[in-house]
Amino acid sequence: MASGSDRTVGAGHDVIAVEKVGIRFKRNRRARRSFKDLFAGSTRRSRPDEFWALRDVSFTVEQGEAIGVIGRNGQGKSTLLKLVAEVVLPDEGRVGVFEGVAPLIEITGGFVDDLSVRDNVYLTAGLHGMTRKEVDARFDSIIEFAEIGDFLDTPYKHLSSGMRVRIAFSVIAQLEEPIILVDEVLAVGDKGFREKCYRRIEELLAGGRTLFFVSHNERDLRRFCTRGLYLDKGRLVFDGPIDEALARYAADTA
Repeated sequence: MASGSDRTVGAGHDVIAVEKVGIRFKRNRRARRSFKDLFAGSTRRSRPDEFWALRDVSFTVEQGEAIGVIGRNGQGKSTLLKLVAEVVLPDEGRVGVFEGVAPLIEITGGFVDDLSVRDNVYLTAGLHGMTRKEVDARFDSIIEFAEIGDFLDTPYKHLSSGMRVRIAFSVIAQLEEPIILVDEVLAVGDKGFREKCYRRIEELLAGGRTLFFVSHNERDLRRFCTRGLYLDKGRLVFDGPIDEALARYAADTA
């Protein structure tokens, strides 16, 4: 059963190794109640209902690969990224991650509403392992990239959703981790800033970083990725060139 993260899996230049991974969640499904039950004061307990978000998923990723993860909503894409980020652990199988991860998933998590933008930069960067000295050295670059210099002493809670994404991306993009995880977090950003972020991702890829990219946008997937993982009902149904993965997905959803 659950073995969690295993850093002895894999060999050679693999930076990620996923072996027969499964993860299940529980949801409460309340039993149906009749009109009579309501008047009689009868209550029925919610019963747990398990479902597998991922099941029997296996693949490896080599250093420098750019992977597009595709599939309909609710098929396990974000769960897979969280497994690689070690935010959640598998119930079956093993996940080996052999390099550090820069998670551009739910990137506004960890920010504190009542703290200023300035304080949140130091806090969030610290949570991702940067020292205060490192943040000091990169602070101006973070703020310049986010285009948010006029709001440094503004409480984070007063920022718009787009501004929150800007500052969060700017902090994460300063991390030097070899693996980048991106889960459509830039969808709320304006077009100009989104393109700026994408150019930054291209720079990171040119420097040899490894990319895991979840998106429904075919143009973006073709722009960044050479390989596609197609998930359906929590299972990996195709692993191959991104064009073929997109064609298979299009055929299944036509």
